[in-house]
Amino acid sequence: MCKQCEINPVYEFTNKRKLCKTCFIRWFNKKILYTNRKFKLIQKNDLIGYSNSGNFRDVVLENILLLFSEKFFIETIKLPNKRKPNKIALGSTTDSEAEKIVFMFLEQETISKFFPIQKKQGKIFITPLCLFLDKEVLLYAKLKKLKFKKIKKKNTFIDKLEKNHPEIKRAIIKNFFKE
Repeated sequence: MCKQCEINPVYEFTNKRKLCKTCFIRWFNKKILYTNRKFKLIQKNDLIGYSNSGNFRDVVLENILLLFSEKFFIETIKLPNKRKPNKIALGSTTDSEAEKIVFMFLEQETISKFFPIQKKQGKIFITPLCLFLDKEVLLYAKLKKLKFKKIKKKNTFIDKLEKNHPEIKRAIIKNFFKE
């Protein structure tokens, strides 16, 4: 049962805490706002560009940017667009970032510190979903009844590790996190 509502849960954390649909959506939105506040990803009057390929990450990113546009008076545009955004939002999650880090490690590449706001080639990239697992983002999309293309997820090396070590993806990100 959901600890707060005494309703059947839709999600269970690794610490066995359970959340119902309403509490999960509230938790997700609060965590998004926390991520934005902590890393100063989006600020008043920003023009945020994003692309939406239709997968669950991009659909949730678009939904979250709409939430930000209401709260912070920002404007969002789909890329490509004639107007130039001052920041570009990416639908990257803990899963995708951890996978990149492990891949770079295995290839013996230099691993730079992870940070949800990065400057590359004169552009600013932000990753508002960086503290969420894919399964959390997917559940959010389903609970909010967002339309997305179903993609077949490959069972990667890190996914196999996660079965025995449930917090491995978050631990990888935390290890390379730049505070």
